[in-house]
Order: sequence, then C-alpha cells, then structure tokens
Amino acid sequence: MHSLPSPPAHPDARHWEWQYLDLMRRIWTEGDERADRTGVGTRSIFGPQLRIDLADDRVPLLTTKRVYWKAAAREMLWFLSGETNIRPLLQQGVTIWSDWPLARYRKATGDAATQEIFERRIVEDAGFAARWGDLGPVYGKQWVDWPTYARQSDGSFRSGRGINQVAVLIEGLQRDPGGRRHIIEGWNVAELDRMALPPCHKTYQFHVAGRRLSCQLYQRSCDVALGLPFNLFGAALLVRMVAAQVGLEPGELIWTGGDTHLYLNHAHLVEEQLGRVPSGEPGLHLLRRPETIFDYVFEDFEVPDYHPQGAIRAPVAV
Repeated sequence: MHSLPSPPAHPDARHWEWQYLDLMRRIWTEGDERADRTGVGTRSIFGPQLRIDLADDRVPLLTTKRVYWKAAAREMLWFLSGETNIRPLLQQGVTIWSDWPLARYRKATGDAATQEIFERRIVEDAGFAARWGDLGPVYGKQWVDWPTYARQSDGSFRSGRGINQVAVLIEGLQRDPGGRRHIIEGWNVAELDRMALPPCHKTYQFHVAGRRLSCQLYQRSCDVALGLPFNLFGAALLVRMVAAQVGLEPGELIWTGGDTHLYLNHAHLVEEQLGRVPSGEPGLHLLRRPETIFDYVFEDFEVPDYHPQGAIRAPVAV
C-alpha cells in the first residue's frame, strides 16, 4: 500500500467534509482487512458516525470529487414511487442499479451482453425489462408498500393492504411530533432472499426538537468511496422533503455505519482524494412544496454553488 497524503496542517474544521475524509483515512490505515461477499476484499471498521447540520440550505455534497447528485435525486424519487424495476431510472439516464440485474441475466442466459446493450434492451423492450430489470422488493417497495397478511379461518393467510411507511411518517410527525416511532424501515426479513441486494441504508429515524427535524440513518453496510456520497445526499434530500411537508426546518443528519469499508481495489481513489482539500459550500433548494411528498419531481430541486474537483472513477463491487 502506498503511503497516504498527510492531512493539511490547519484544515477548516467547520467544513463537514473533513468528517468524511477522516473516516476514509481511518478505514484505510486502521481497518481490518477481510474477505467479503464480492470476492474483492475490503478494509473495514464498525460503528462510525457522521453529524451534518442541514440548516440554511446546507447539503452534504463532497467537493473533493464530483458527486452526481442528479442521479442520487432521481434515485430517491424512484424509491418514493415504490418502483423496483430499473427501467424508469434508465429512461432518465441513471445506470447505478444496472450491475445486479445484468449479472443475473448473464448467469441465467450465458449471454455476455455489454452493459450498454443490456440497458438499451431494458429501455426499448418492456417485456425484456419486466423479466430482467426487476430488483425484487427493494427499498421503495418496503417504504411505500410493506406487505401485510391476514389470517383466515382455515389457518391460511391472504395478502392484506400494504403499509405506506412514508405516509405514516408524515402523518405521525404532524400528529405527534414528540413521538419516538417516526421510522422508515427497509429490512423486511421475510423478503430479503427475493431482493437483488438487501437494503444497505436500512433504517431512518426522525426526531423533532423545537422546530427542527433531524434524522438518524443507520446503514448496515457502506461502501465509503462510491456509496456513501450518494447515501448522504439522498438522506439529506429526504429530510428536506419531509421537513417541508410537515412545516419544520431541517436539523441534523446523523449517519451511523455498521460494516463501513473501502474496497482494496479503490487504493488509487483513496490516495487521490485524501490529497485534496474541501472547498466551497453547495446548497440545496426545494423550489416548491407539492401537495404530498410523492408529488415531487426532479425539477423541484436546485443545487447552487457546487464546484467540485474532478471525478475519481473506481469499479463497483457486485
């Protein structure tokens, strides 16, 4: 392993991004090197935390590399729609979920189609998309249509009405802001084996203090280099939308990681990014407040003053 760049002598401690860079450095220098599901290998720590103030339109977008926030915003709206097929994402040019269905397709058919060819077929052929583009009951399905079952007189069960956790959250915050049950949960044990990938950012708990709405996100597994920048922006966007719907101001985003790791084949990314210094402070503007949280569209979001340093590319471990 190459030696890492030393941190600046007098970093601006007020910039939230130092927390992220310190986490990256700690994992790479102190993390436990271990085998993982993907076969790539990681360095990992357990249980770190980041705290980010979202007041005054602040948003946790990295400036030491470009984060494609537009894709993250479209992904969050996709979650809220309850959709589980990648076709709507691909129709908007968002390819971040293609790896898992593509791997399944190649394994099942023996067809070594490129990602570009596979994605084009998903977009152009609804039947192909229905068969190969669905991810199973992932995030959005659990968020807005958690399955229920009613016991029948003969002891059997029939499907009941799904639970829209997001709608329940909004109603609960309006009715009882001091409650301790304002939670969106993605970890449905009964359906994990049907998901292309069990939820990583699995539990969102909301808390009201005064007129400020804060959220703690627990992420059971976190790819710090590629996943976490998306997860932080998506969570911040969710907090902003929820706060707007219930008439509160955004408070803190508290992110807590379970197995928090860097992949061993991301050494070049780690070394390059740790040699950079955060600069600037982008914002996040919500341009309107629709009737419900499910009525937001991408054009409702604006991110001013985002001038990041260049992208650093690295492979996704599937």
